Amino acid sequence: MKYVVLGSSAAGINGIRELRKLDKESEIILISKDREIYSRCILHQYLGGERNIEQLCFVEKNFEDCYQVKWIKGKACVGLKRQEKQVLLEDGTLISYDKLLIATGSHTFIPPVKHLKEAKNVIGFRNIEDIDTLKEVAKTAKHIVVMGAGLVGLDCACGFLELGVKVTLVEMAGWLLSKQLDERAAKTYQEAFSKQGIMQYYGVGISEVILDEENNITKAILSDGTQLPCDYIVVTAGVRSNVEFLEGSGIETGRFGLIYDETGKTNDEDVYGAGDVSGLSPIWPVAVKEGMIAASNMAGVKREMTDFFASKSTMNFLGIPSMSLGNVNPEEEDVTVEIKETENSYKKIIHKNGKITGAILQGDLAYSGILQQLIARKIDVTKVKKPIFDIDYSDFFHIKENFEFYYTENEAN
Repeated sequence: MKYVVLGSSAAGINGIRELRKLDKESEIILISKDREIYSRCILHQYLGGERNIEQLCFVEKNFEDCYQVKWIKGKACVGLKRQEKQVLLEDGTLISYDKLLIATGSHTFIPPVKHLKEAKNVIGFRNIEDIDTLKEVAKTAKHIVVMGAGLVGLDCACGFLELGVKVTLVEMAGWLLSKQLDERAAKTYQEAFSKQGIMQYYGVGISEVILDEENNITKAILSDGTQLPCDYIVVTAGVRSNVEFLEGSGIETGRFGLIYDETGKTNDEDVYGAGDVSGLSPIWPVAVKEGMIAASNMAGVKREMTDFFASKSTMNFLGIPSMSLGNVNPEEEDVTVEIKETENSYKKIIHKNGKITGAILQGDLAYSGILQQLIARKIDVTKVKKPIFDIDYSDFFHIKENFEFYYTENEAN
């Protein structure tokens, strides 16, 4: 068997680890545009000087030897010859495979803002090269605008803060981290960023940028007419899956990216996918799990992606920890929302028909273990005989012979 893996980030690397775990002998080839293996989740720490390139690496120093993998680095895949079972590299090299894992990730999408695509001083926040550029930018730029206040946008803002640079955040949604937090939890972060001198604009976008004669941005005009001085824009608000090389191959892609099932398999039984390339799994833990599951099935060991929440996020900005699960801003009317607030914490659980569908913990994450037990054990929270936030671990040690849970000694009797 000959395995080829495209992409050296979370999905691809963990796919390789799983392949070698299950198959000690077969050939494994890794192909990547990157020459280094690094975590994109902590690029902001590289920007802020908290880590160097070596400290971004999440694999063993002897990775290639440890997993007996041949790594073709610094070369992009530009085509797939499906019938011949070959991938085409940018230098014209053809690499054959028996099983292929596509974990090529995504790239920054420059939105259709007037004059933005012609601008020289605009960049994404996706790779080492971007961050190396921004390190230089931070030495002279006075007015840096970050498009997007999602996880990457806030990482970017925090990285600049470490350098003593205060950026301006512009976000189309009504608050930051709108996919992960509700307005109440977001307010805690917004106030903390304001105290650090970060200007923030929500519910607006950049409608136009003004360029000088050398095509450098000098001003950003927001959709409400606000004009911001600007000498650099960092785009963190949108990405596109790296699937261009699949054009004409017959491998099915959709609106967001590569299409594959819960085993990782595409419409070709020998081609699998995992991670950001789907356009649906933007967080690291999901990419890791998908890479492992796809690799397992490639090696003949059947597994499926059955995680309850693909949208789990844990974050810590400015010393404020938060965890988000599922849909935290439900639009349905038939859901129950339970909230508990203290001076330093905020907890919110959304459930429907006894099933937890979303949750936020902020400030104090101690309850996360209990919360995950409730989810993992599929406990009907409407049958719990105490307030949901008062449940503790002792409540999980009572179980009847028919595996029905009960919550007090009185119920047991």
